[in-house]
Amino acid sequence: MNKKKILSILGLAAFVVMADNWVVSPILPTISKDIGVTVGSAALIITAYMIPFGLFQPLYGYLGDRFGRVKVINVTMVFFTIATALCAIASGLTDLAIFRALTGMFAGSVMPVSFALIGDVFPLNERQSAIGTFLGIGFLGQGLSTIIGGTIAYFFNWRGVFAIYAILAVIPTILLFTVSKGIPAVTNKDSKLFAPMGGLLKNGKSSGIYIIVILEGLLIMGTFSFLGGFIENQYNFNNLIIGLIMSVFGVMAIAGGRLAAKLSAKIGYKKTVIIGLISATLASIINVLAANILPLLIIGIALLGLGLMLAHSTFLTLASEFAAKSRGVATSLVAFCYMGGGGIGTAIGSRILGSNNYVTLFSVYTVGLVLLTLIVLITKKSIVIERAQQTQQVQQQ
Repeated sequence: MNKKKILSILGLAAFVVMADNWVVSPILPTISKDIGVTVGSAALIITAYMIPFGLFQPLYGYLGDRFGRVKVINVTMVFFTIATALCAIASGLTDLAIFRALTGMFAGSVMPVSFALIGDVFPLNERQSAIGTFLGIGFLGQGLSTIIGGTIAYFFNWRGVFAIYAILAVIPTILLFTVSKGIPAVTNKDSKLFAPMGGLLKNGKSSGIYIIVILEGLLIMGTFSFLGGFIENQYNFNNLIIGLIMSVFGVMAIAGGRLAAKLSAKIGYKKTVIIGLISATLASIINVLAANILPLLIIGIALLGLGLMLAHSTFLTLASEFAAKSRGVATSLVAFCYMGGGGIGTAIGSRILGSNNYVTLFSVYTVGLVLLTLIVLITKKSIVIERAQQTQQVQQQ
């Protein structure tokens, strides 16, 4: 079994899924103009993707535990490719939102199933590094999607973006089928969906982390969703330049993924999360106070990507040990909370933007990030989970 090869292919699948997801942010102004709605209204297609993406996470985690993770990810990647292609032929906001919802529903399998597979393949002492690498590749897709999508939209149109992404999705889909034999078939025929989920949510330490992850997604992804529209509004840049600027997020996410494992080993999980949240908070403050200075805006976007990865990869590493026999459900709940929070954050941001402006939107989320950082700082039970404690939590589920 070639662990690096498996990790690379899973990372490629995450790259395509995350790229397909976040490509909408930089081209949102173009889509809104083409279909004749405001940027705030067009943000519905981001929420339409993220909500089902999050809602279906626990189901895919259970299906992976019950029937085999490889089977689940293979089938759903096929339907993800088809749904992405359908977005290219949408005629208006309603059908585009429906197609994006379908895309998000099938894309929802990749992250939780991959996290569980990484937990199966990599021992705990190698796991956070592997998760960081996997997330880094995924968020590189998110970052580069702004360049790729912006370039395609600049030379062609936004429909071409979805068409090309559908073609790109074919590559990891085929590779996953070819590498299936090399991935261990870890299944639990007695796995249940609601029993382990209930145990995880009742447990104080694990439920505390899930709540924090919801807020993390709401505040960080709620901010990121509107950065493309903000840059277009502030600087009147085209899609290509917006994509180049926002790609800094993905680059720093990769750096954060590698740094998180080293920091956690040296200073502990809690301090690593706090550093990540402080980084994201600083980014949000820059958006409010100095976004009219382009170099500072770019630094802010970089800090946002770094902060997200430091915090999020740590949460996922902790979750991978919450319930060894139902690892898929445990890790899927993190993805569910994160994407669900992101969808809610985008929806709230749309409401704020509808009656106010970008500065007000970013100000609200800055206050939220400050409060979240303080909560993590003063709450001992939510983050301070040592390795010995992790393996004991919900172990019998």
